[in-house]
Amino acid sequence: MRKYPIGIQDFKKLREENYLYIDKTQIIYNLIQTGTYYFLSRPRRFGKSLLLSTIKYLFLGEKTLFKNLWIENNFNFQIHPVIHISFSTLGYKEIGLENSLHQVIEQIAKEKNITLTLKGLGPQLGELIRKISQNAKDKKVVFLIDEYDKPLVDYIDHPKQAEKNRDILKSFFSAIKDADAHLKFLFITGVSKFSKVSLFSDLNHLRDITLVNQFAEIAGYSEKELEDYFASEIQELAKKQQQEFSVLKSKIKEWYNGYSWDIETRIYNPFSILNFFASQKFANYWWDTGTPTFLIKLLRNEFHYNLEEIEVGSAIFESYTLENLEWRSLLFQTGYLTILNYDEDFQVYTLGYPNKEVKDSMLQHLLGAFRETSITTTKPLYAKMKRALDTCEIRELIKLIDVLFSTIPHQIFIEKQESFFHAVLHLTFQGLGLFTQSEVSTAKGRVDTVIHSKSYIYVIEFKLNATAQEALNQIREKRYGNAYLNQGLEVIAIGISFSSETKSVSEWKALPYKSLLIEG
Repeated sequence: MRKYPIGIQDFKKLREENYLYIDKTQIIYNLIQTGTYYFLSRPRRFGKSLLLSTIKYLFLGEKTLFKNLWIENNFNFQIHPVIHISFSTLGYKEIGLENSLHQVIEQIAKEKNITLTLKGLGPQLGELIRKISQNAKDKKVVFLIDEYDKPLVDYIDHPKQAEKNRDILKSFFSAIKDADAHLKFLFITGVSKFSKVSLFSDLNHLRDITLVNQFAEIAGYSEKELEDYFASEIQELAKKQQQEFSVLKSKIKEWYNGYSWDIETRIYNPFSILNFFASQKFANYWWDTGTPTFLIKLLRNEFHYNLEEIEVGSAIFESYTLENLEWRSLLFQTGYLTILNYDEDFQVYTLGYPNKEVKDSMLQHLLGAFRETSITTTKPLYAKMKRALDTCEIRELIKLIDVLFSTIPHQIFIEKQESFFHAVLHLTFQGLGLFTQSEVSTAKGRVDTVIHSKSYIYVIEFKLNATAQEALNQIREKRYGNAYLNQGLEVIAIGISFSSETKSVSEWKALPYKSLLIEG
């Protein structure tokens, strides 16, 4: 049995205890050889901590840990002093950020037999770097900082505390530029890149490699890495489930692939992949490690629910401040959206869901937020609606649509009735697991929803405070179903009238689309 390094962030532990390691050392070598000061943003659980740990042991000269890896015979393994600080391990929630940073600086000084004489966070850090270098016979220091933004992200819904932590971080990082003469290598990682807050204003030589093609595969797993390292697992599981290797591999790709920071390269979520092979079943592993409560609340309050194919300019990747939490930037940096395409002529990026895991989870949580119900009620509702569509039980489908709106507080629905109406329907039909198209453009107009089930294609038009017949008339007059007549499935036209007063379906009509055309 192979040992999967789920949750293991220490490279030494991983290697000594014979856990699987996806060899990233050639990319790390290129990073070290081509620059000195770096910043990298990647979503949580994407291997940033393991990356920094690997670099740490390279510079500590522990060559035996790199046996049979690419870098073993391509690096001099010259020993350098290393400072490695992970903000995720600081006790800032208990004793405050400034105290916890002083604590970690003093702890490092004690381990290195150094006496610090200066006061203040910045001066003390600068003194620490300088004296470590001097004690190592002027060998320059490797400084690794992991999850620098955690004291900001953890308080993102408490602005005053977040701003206070930001000012402390500015003081902390201000010492790094003055320590330049004593630094061999600097690497800072985080989930987010906060702009216009002067956190790194003094570090104008800090290279951001987040969107750089050369380092697109530095964290996460590429398609080739999946094939090279997991082919036997896929083969074994495919045999167990009695399906073709290529079919299972395509399903894994649909669930966990799709992340991109350079448009060209698509990356698998490493945490989800390791958990999938360990448990041998498809599930939402990454999402469940940190449900974005604040983010869901933000999207609901601002009525952002259609997260498909969002077009943005390049400025979006820099527009992330505590004062202005730009929702599209927030979704991209935290990994809920990724780059799907780039129009070079207009310099416009298209963002969207990376894969099924993220999309399914986001739709469920957003629907729960809009309906003000627990997400535990969403999955069963989806299953019942899917069965109704597969068997053309329209009456049952209508009952379930009524259930959708039954939990929404009346005063909220009345205030934004049309917004709620469209949001809930969009999130529901997108989350069914069937091929669903919302607001489909045709030559003569835009149909509300088209759903492809096993045996039927449904062309559905909703009307708010109008009649079901008006909805059917629109389907017929605009010929919304014509594009689906030759696909081997029966096309059903459904007109649904919804009452904003009762928050329920007031009437509905359904006909085979061909009959509707004849009737007209």
